[in-house]
Amino acid sequence: MTGQHQHQHQPWKPHAIMISVPYQGHINPFVNLALKLASRDIVVTFVHLEYVHHKLSSKPSQNTPPTATAPQSQLFSQARQSGLDIRYTTISDGFPVEFDRDLHIDEYWHSLLHDFPGLVDQFVGNLIRSSSSVDPCLKHFLVADTVYSWPANVARNHNLMYVSFWTEPALVFSLCYHWDIVKEKGHHSCNDNQTDVEINYLPGIRPISWKDLMSYFKEEGSTIAVGLPRAFRGVKTAGDFILHNTVHELESETLSILSKYHPTYAIGPINFSKGLPKDTTSQSLWSESDCTQWLDSKSPGSVLYISFGSLVQIPKQVMEEIAYGLVLSGVNFIWVVRTGLVSHGDQDNNVLPDGYEDAIKDQGLLIPWCNQLNVLSNPAVGGFLTHCGRNSIVESMWHGVPLLCYPVTWDQPTNRKLVVDDWKIGINLCDGTVVDRKEVADTIKGFMYGENSDKLRREVSWVKETMRKAMENDGSSEMNFDQFVKDLMGKIVGK
Repeated sequence: MTGQHQHQHQPWKPHAIMISVPYQGHINPFVNLALKLASRDIVVTFVHLEYVHHKLSSKPSQNTPPTATAPQSQLFSQARQSGLDIRYTTISDGFPVEFDRDLHIDEYWHSLLHDFPGLVDQFVGNLIRSSSSVDPCLKHFLVADTVYSWPANVARNHNLMYVSFWTEPALVFSLCYHWDIVKEKGHHSCNDNQTDVEINYLPGIRPISWKDLMSYFKEEGSTIAVGLPRAFRGVKTAGDFILHNTVHELESETLSILSKYHPTYAIGPINFSKGLPKDTTSQSLWSESDCTQWLDSKSPGSVLYISFGSLVQIPKQVMEEIAYGLVLSGVNFIWVVRTGLVSHGDQDNNVLPDGYEDAIKDQGLLIPWCNQLNVLSNPAVGGFLTHCGRNSIVESMWHGVPLLCYPVTWDQPTNRKLVVDDWKIGINLCDGTVVDRKEVADTIKGFMYGENSDKLRREVSWVKETMRKAMENDGSSEMNFDQFVKDLMGKIVGK
């Protein structure tokens, strides 16, 4: 169903107001969801935070000189040329563009929790008034990131339906959803005696060790530990539809239970939807290096790709052990060493040891950022050493690349559990908490060439096929999306 002529005889048009969390792992799925909704004849207003827009538009690219021209002219330009009605605008988060949000992450999230909701409420009210005065046929609804604490109230204040979009695994959603139960059992806050506790009482969730829970479960009083339960209370009371960027076949038990509570649709991995216009404007917040030539000079499956994502920080001492472990392993590697990768507590800004580039010679390539999909799809890449961020895992699975896991914070320990224990498509970088170069070297060699590596490749290729089938026209994710659009239209008519 393309939905191209769906609304011909209707006196109204559905209008999605979409606001994503300002991080790469949330932005990418949101952009693709916007394209997918627009391809079903839904009018979309996509809202970026001003500083994200500034970062995107001032980033030099091969095609365009740095510019801060009207956002309208760049993001979604190809989609509009192909006839989709996607509008684009920005909202202030209350901070100046030059404020370093990563450096002051607690202060920033505190403000997103307490001050941003008022700004969004006013913004949505103005947007509804201005767009309705131009086009009175619009029926507005809100599509917002589940982790925000404000959507339920904003939807209520403006009498909007609230579509909650969850970009992480259904397992993480379900743990957050059942946070109250975990708290009642006393298994939420940090307690050294709990590391071997098994949580085996949550519906639709296989027994999970306390150490595999998200880090914010264990941080009583932190901004995110206050904000997320608030966000989920909103979902429970006001979430009309919940979209999951996952595949039903990979998390069926968890999704089946969740669907008993709310209309729930597994529509992922949405970044790989077919037939959507691809935007020429890169969605990446950083300039990308091209590694194709270097990769093409290596034999198939021989290169380990390493990236710890766009946000996490790693102690300098750990970085050194990984760095020397790579050299000792003798394995070819590409390593994304972005600015700000080393923890702020480390005074020395050099991420890697002195003279490291000379030590690796042709064995390794160090780059500040890259197009991860291009790297993972290259036949030379045989493994991915990752912090277990959600987008990284999904992209690796889509290309059938096994994972070497070093989770750092947030949902990453829980993502690791899925990869290593449930899906068996990856292994841990180190067994304990200490990272040692000799262990790193041995693990990397075993991961790339050991007896276990064939088994990992077989499992990950099954997962790859499962995901790709789900995105076919008769696949589970595509059919779920069709059902969601149908249910959404039905509810809009009744509202």
